[in-house]
Amino acid sequence: MKFHIQTDRLILREWRMEDASGILKLNSNPDVIKYLHLEPMKTEEEALDNIKWVTDQYSKNKIGRWIMLKKSTNEFMGWTGLKLEDMEMNGNKYFYDVGYRILPKFWGKGYATESVIASVKYGFEEMKLNKINAAAHCKNIASCRVLQKVGFEELETFKIFNFQAYWFEYTKGEYFSKK
Repeated sequence: MKFHIQTDRLILREWRMEDASGILKLNSNPDVIKYLHLEPMKTEEEALDNIKWVTDQYSKNKIGRWIMLKKSTNEFMGWTGLKLEDMEMNGNKYFYDVGYRILPKFWGKGYATESVIASVKYGFEEMKLNKINAAAHCKNIASCRVLQKVGFEELETFKIFNFQAYWFEYTKGEYFSKK
């Protein structure tokens, strides 16, 4: 499945096998995975398995995370986008989750916000979703702020993978009322 979305500064597209070195660099960085339940990725083979897992979601669910490239340089920045989550989280199962993971050199420049805005737009306008959810570690203040800036409402806290997280929601009605 092909995706190609452009924002002012980003290109968002499907994952490809040639993204393995970027995925490895991203998922092996302790600062990137600090608030996640992941062990650092160690090999390109693990990155290729991760790419296969995401690309399988495209055919199975018609959606999956997107690679994020800097438009001006075509440089790998990380990933962003929607995913149909089938793991139970906060009492929910089979919900659309927005997420992102970005290399630290791109932090603090508004790229996460820009990518989430594009993801939400795609979800509500193209996929016709009724709501989109997100979860973020309670200590990950930057990610929580991104979600709030975009329009997500923090509904509650819950425990996942031995840490406290915030549960966020954005509804179609809230999205279209802000347009």
